[in-house]
Amino acid sequence: MLPGSGLDLTRLTPGERDHLSLTGLDEKQRAELNASVESQRALSKIAATQPRRVHELLPLTDVVHVDSRPWRQARAFGTPASLIGPVRRGRRLRIEYDSPRESCPRDLVVDPYGLFAKAGIWYLVADCARAPRMYRLERITTWKEVDQPRRIRENQTLATVAAALIDQWEHNHAIEVSATIDQAQIERAQRIFGLRLVRDGHEESATGHKVTIRFLHIEDVRALLPFGSAITVHGPTEARAHLRDLATNLAHHYAPSPTS
Repeated sequence: MLPGSGLDLTRLTPGERDHLSLTGLDEKQRAELNASVESQRALSKIAATQPRRVHELLPLTDVVHVDSRPWRQARAFGTPASLIGPVRRGRRLRIEYDSPRESCPRDLVVDPYGLFAKAGIWYLVADCARAPRMYRLERITTWKEVDQPRRIRENQTLATVAAALIDQWEHNHAIEVSATIDQAQIERAQRIFGLRLVRDGHEESATGHKVTIRFLHIEDVRALLPFGSAITVHGPTEARAHLRDLATNLAHHYAPSPTS
């Protein structure tokens, strides 16, 4: 609110006040929560209370637009609106989760903290067997509400659990790959690997940069394949061996057929 302006909160319904507290969501994400109608109605009431001033700064809503989706994402992932009801009722959920690291979907009973939107993707943050987990909504194939109240850990909230999981994902690793990346590809590598890539400021030249890239599993080094010969992995030995096997399989896959 602008200094000197006032808002009669009694003009807002409880639902409108609740939706105004959803900070950080753009219009598309509010629509995915079925929250756009009440949010727009509340915002229109606030706009009506702001006095019109001449020769002053333009309103922020005129000069700032927020789109939280990642680049080149054509459709929304997950259905947060379908889960928001049982989550707000504080119920346990039985979900079937199709993890990319499992051969088949798993049946899980979870205690949800809530829904978390990051980089345009929705997640369910929940405890499973008292351990915090983050489930991508598009991978929850089925779900149903369990007739039991959720059993979350004391003094933990959606915000604290999500922050701890993100920190764990960004910093936990099992493999540290030492490599040199060509000058022309270093910025691309930084965009892709983010905090997992650490540049060695003492090992830079006009042609390449010495870096360390952290991976959770040895299989994850396949993310280096798109860089081709622009990246040279120095170690560990198992990372070099796995990349060599992956490249050999790729070459065999695209080798000319004997009949061609």
